[in-house]
Amino acid sequence: MTTVRRNILLAACAVLALGATPALSAAKAPAKRGQAKVPAAQAAPAKATTAEAAEAAGDLTSPKYGTWGYDVSGMDRAVRPGDDFFAYANGKWAQRTEIPADRVRFGNFDKLSVLSEHRAHAIAMDAAAGKLSDPDAGRIGAAYASFMNEALADSLGAKPLAPALAEIRAIKTKAQFTDLMGKASGTAYASIFPVEITTDFKSPNKYAVVAATGGLGLPDRDYYLQAAFAEKKTQYLAYVQQILTLAGWAKPGESAKAIVDFETRLAEASWSRVERRDIDKGYHSMTPAELTALTPGVDWNRYLAADGLGGVNRVVVTTDTAMPKFAAIYADTALDTLKAWQAFHVADGGAKYLSKPFVEANFDFRSKALAGQPQQRPRWKRAVEFTNSTVGEGVGRVYVARYFPPEAKAKMDALVGDIHTALKARIETLPWMGDDTKAKALEKLARFTVKVGYTATWRDYAPLVLKRDDLVGNLERAGAYEWRRDVARLNGPVDKAEWGMTPQTVNAYYNPVNNEIVFPAAILAPPFFDPDGDPAINYGGIGGVIGHEISHGFDDQGRKFDGEGLLTDWWSAGDAAKFKAQTDRLGAQYSAFEPLPGAHVIGALTMGENIGDMGGLSLALDAYHASLHGRPAPVIDGLTGDQRVFLGWAQVWREKIRDETLKQRLVTDPHSPARYRVNGTIRNIDGWYKAFGVAPGEALYVPPEQRVRIW
Repeated sequence: MTTVRRNILLAACAVLALGATPALSAAKAPAKRGQAKVPAAQAAPAKATTAEAAEAAGDLTSPKYGTWGYDVSGMDRAVRPGDDFFAYANGKWAQRTEIPADRVRFGNFDKLSVLSEHRAHAIAMDAAAGKLSDPDAGRIGAAYASFMNEALADSLGAKPLAPALAEIRAIKTKAQFTDLMGKASGTAYASIFPVEITTDFKSPNKYAVVAATGGLGLPDRDYYLQAAFAEKKTQYLAYVQQILTLAGWAKPGESAKAIVDFETRLAEASWSRVERRDIDKGYHSMTPAELTALTPGVDWNRYLAADGLGGVNRVVVTTDTAMPKFAAIYADTALDTLKAWQAFHVADGGAKYLSKPFVEANFDFRSKALAGQPQQRPRWKRAVEFTNSTVGEGVGRVYVARYFPPEAKAKMDALVGDIHTALKARIETLPWMGDDTKAKALEKLARFTVKVGYTATWRDYAPLVLKRDDLVGNLERAGAYEWRRDVARLNGPVDKAEWGMTPQTVNAYYNPVNNEIVFPAAILAPPFFDPDGDPAINYGGIGGVIGHEISHGFDDQGRKFDGEGLLTDWWSAGDAAKFKAQTDRLGAQYSAFEPLPGAHVIGALTMGENIGDMGGLSLALDAYHASLHGRPAPVIDGLTGDQRVFLGWAQVWREKIRDETLKQRLVTDPHSPARYRVNGTIRNIDGWYKAFGVAPGEALYVPPEQRVRIW
């Protein structure tokens, strides 16, 4: 997805796991919440695959699936639906599809990412050539051109790092180093106490300063602590030494070991991702004085002032119990180690934008070793990613004008209305929920805001200076621009019109503090939404996505916010207990899935997304039934309407993924692997059993009394 600001209070809760590859897992994610066995990675084929050929062609038109919205040729009818519905719906597709060598996964919605990438590329090239008429044309062109100037990057070598490394080398005391960490927001510097500005969960019309713990260079604390990732940790040690050597840092081997030892201690003190998902556990309002007492050795008034936040009298602390442990580790760590750690993170963060030795080292570890990606992406693709992350709404404005017809928005609005109506009916008839909680749930549903396509108010990039011959400078100025923008509005009202994703992003999200569901333009195309396709496929595709996002408002974390976006407990104790009993059973179901030997889905980590999937598909089926207005559904290619709804959902999740990427996502991604977003979801929906005649004895069969029914 497009790189946008991350909300460290709340884990990303997007319907699709389309985000940065594991190599980019440290990039900022949206400020929103939003497989029996996956086929092993395969070597790059000798000749171009269908996916690679499509990329090479640079086609700017939306893909088509069969004659009525579903690719029947991708089914494997030799598989019984009740044994493996994912394989039944997608098996032949999986057999004939190879993952392109420059990708860690490939599937049907990845096709839309490819399409969006090519469209953004066309926009960027027009801007760079002076052929684009748009207020941000110069910035778009400069961002793209600066990244494409590989010769200049190679000639500069490590020089762009020199100012930051000189500042680090000049540090003489721990207090000076703390000040340097204090100004990490919007700069190249790293901090073990990252600070951001986001909407306040306890006062959703105001912004808050939020502080957490961080400082790790591997994707998750498990990479430091679990034996399963020991090889990756060893490779990381070698990578740290390599980057320090390229940067010209003294004693790179000795420093690398000290850095990894330091980060291992931080990992031991870090909260797990499951703990960080708990919104109640992660909200603590403190004064800077109270926070200073919690973290001896860190003066938070001074620390915040270094970040442009002098005078702030209140900070929301997330991982509170980890804070004093981090402070103790920090106090106990030698200044030379801390300086080397800072130098490494500065160089690592900038490596993709530097000369070829840095780029190759970064790719070899972060993409090839950690994610299993065989080949580097072509430079133009990385240039498009950089342009989208730097001036994304500028690109998006042109994208919408070129590629998003108004009639698509109107049809989408109607579909959202259908799903909204379906959830209202379900809440009204829920057998396990009491009347008082129902009334408040219906009130929240009535206050949902829906955003479709693109923002009504485009970002003003006028203060942002981008130059065609200064790639690293562009990166630094873009970060500073974003941070200054956040700081400037800290004391003002929350911008409810703001979007957390650009129109060219193939994704969607629910934002609990705005109580809104958001669908960027780029997702409103096949396989999700085909204006000319079978309605049943559309309900199973985009209808399931809409339902997923609405259901996030009532998942295990979203349910804690009321209709105004306020974090508050509006449930009766009895209803909350009944809800938890259901989610515990759902978590156990998913934790039993083993995509790779010894590697399981973490039911507690993926809980919100699993609830969203199950609710979304259930609502999509209800809405499809309502759309028939009592008429019988047509049969197409021997498939009933209900069957096509489920196949529409399964088609969206056609995906192959490399083993190393899958291993990483099992411990870091709140979304279940694609196979289980199909098989794990349908087995709890009664309508699936009826549609396909699924019976006891089949692998996915769950007895009616054991099925999880929440929304």
